Amino acid sequence: MKKHAVTMTPWGQSYRIAFFSLYGATLLAALVWLFSSFHQIAPDSQAVVYRFGKPLAVKHSGMLFAWPKPVDRIEIIPGSDRILQHDVKPLKRSEQLKLLSGAQMYSDAGTGAGYLLTGDAGIVQLNMQVFYRIDAPLRYVLQRPHIDALIDRLAQRAATLVCAGRDLDTVLVARPETMQNDSHAAQERAKLRGDLKQMIEQDLVRLKDTENDPGITIERVDIASSLPDNAVAAFNAVLTASQQAEQKIAQAQNEATRLHQKSQQEADRILQQAEAGRSEMHAKAEIATQSIIKLAQARAEGSEADMLQRLWRERVSSVLSSAGQVIAVNPQDSSNLILTGPASQAETPSSSLQFFGGIP
Repeated sequence: MKKHAVTMTPWGQSYRIAFFSLYGATLLAALVWLFSSFHQIAPDSQAVVYRFGKPLAVKHSGMLFAWPKPVDRIEIIPGSDRILQHDVKPLKRSEQLKLLSGAQMYSDAGTGAGYLLTGDAGIVQLNMQVFYRIDAPLRYVLQRPHIDALIDRLAQRAATLVCAGRDLDTVLVARPETMQNDSHAAQERAKLRGDLKQMIEQDLVRLKDTENDPGITIERVDIASSLPDNAVAAFNAVLTASQQAEQKIAQAQNEATRLHQKSQQEADRILQQAEAGRSEMHAKAEIATQSIIKLAQARAEGSEADMLQRLWRERVSSVLSSAGQVIAVNPQDSSNLILTGPASQAETPSSSLQFFGGIP
């Protein structure tokens, strides 16, 4: 017996098509819903699984299965080995000036923006970068919206306290001419980053005991210290003046050394001349006193009469050779002996010599 095909009305065909379309869409949505439960976690990331809005577990790199929304929710955060960087904007002068209004820009409200006061009443700028990593992911995701503001406040507090406890030379090289003589300042400058990191870590340790633990660990702190522009110009002027003063001092020392050498040479020359004059005078004195010494020796020997006669003749001959006229008067009678020298010498009154006494 042959079956006859059932003839369907247009409404029936419409219902059939709608049923199968709805069935296919439901099946496709179920497949999409099912495959959306699988998540691929990158090697440098980790995932925090929320179940009904509460952090439940932490999954590391690899394939992750979680129920689709609204049951589970996945939040991808950096891995524990990944170092994150944060620029501390409150310490930047340019960022603080942006917060001022137009009227405040023309007043002294922004004079101290971005500056830190040192222990010796100096002014310095610190541009700081904080590097950290996540060590407690569940704590981190709860505090994630406030992490940047927290690091800014902790870094600003640490920078203020550290700079206030140091002088300017232990923060940055303000006077290069004193670097060689100030080893303590160089050591303090090397410890500056470590002191900032240590102070931020101490504040984080205090937060770990409360419900505000951010779940991060500070790895290192980088800083770039500088002086205000007008202070740099003033320091450059002082450095230039110091260099000029040192140059003039060096020139004065060179001139003093040259004068000292010249005076030493002059003193040596005078001493040599004095020594030569002394030797010459000593020799002349020995020659002049030689006859007296011989006379003294002859007198000691008892033969001074012949030596006195000889010395008298030597002296008289030299005197008579230089006299223009000599008159010898004998005291026994009125006879005179006149010895006339050259005509030129006789005309000179001062050159006449008279002897009153016996003629030898």
